Amino acid sequence: MSHVEHEIASQPDCWRKALELEPAGLPERGERVAVLGCGTSLFIAQAYAGLRERAGAGETDAFAASEFPEARDYDRVLAISRSGTTTEVLAALLRAADTPTTALTGDLATPISTAADTVVDLEFADERSVVQTRFATTALALLRSHLGLAPVDLVAQAERALIEPLPERARSARQFTFLGSGWTIGLANEAALKLREASGSWTESYPAMEYRHGPISVTGSDSVVWFFGEPPAGLVDQVRPTGAVLSVSTLDPLADLVRAQRLAVELAAARGLDPDRPRNLTRSIVLPRP
Repeated sequence: MSHVEHEIASQPDCWRKALELEPAGLPERGERVAVLGCGTSLFIAQAYAGLRERAGAGETDAFAASEFPEARDYDRVLAISRSGTTTEVLAALLRAADTPTTALTGDLATPISTAADTVVDLEFADERSVVQTRFATTALALLRSHLGLAPVDLVAQAERALIEPLPERARSARQFTFLGSGWTIGLANEAALKLREASGSWTESYPAMEYRHGPISVTGSDSVVWFFGEPPAGLVDQVRPTGAVLSVSTLDPLADLVRAQRLAVELAAARGLDPDRPRNLTRSIVLPRP
């Protein structure tokens, strides 16, 4: 079993632990918050920002760490970094020195522990695979719980996601489009990244209502169109004539992301690829000093 397969399977236990945490430093209601990350962590930041604003908890912006506009006024900067060593994240925290900062990390013995004012310990969800799965979903489970938006059966849904069938014909598909609305746009982006990283697949992701505005043109009988959450009215009816495989799950969207992770690993195996070591990627991007 690859490291990433083990880490995908361990997500229910990791989520259970996260839902029991009450760490200091997470954004309080009414704070204006910037959430930063790179790669997978950016997409988790997008999902959290959408959830927090929808909950009326305060204005929340998600940024790639390299694009953080430090001239804007925020009450708190929240950084998500599995490795705790990513250059862009550390640089953004330095630029935010006049604002309270909090970091979620999987490794306390890294520079982020001193770069942020408050550090949330998620070492139990750290990973050996280059490809992120459980750290990212555990971070979002924790943040959802802090907002009071984690379903009471979220762990049970994660367990279901480990055994529920994957979409028919998905393993032989050539092209994958992931669609979300609101907070699930971040999940769609992350699902597309997982398949791209682990299996080298042709993947795309969009806000669901944007799908009609061009992206549907590449959809055919060798495509999968995967919705996170309830599809917008009428959109499924427009996808069906393309012949694409449709995935619409009754699972919580975060649990449904687990199914997409499983598909990424299965596609990698079918193509003879090592899902733990995607080409051209490393666990963390550490740039040389200028």
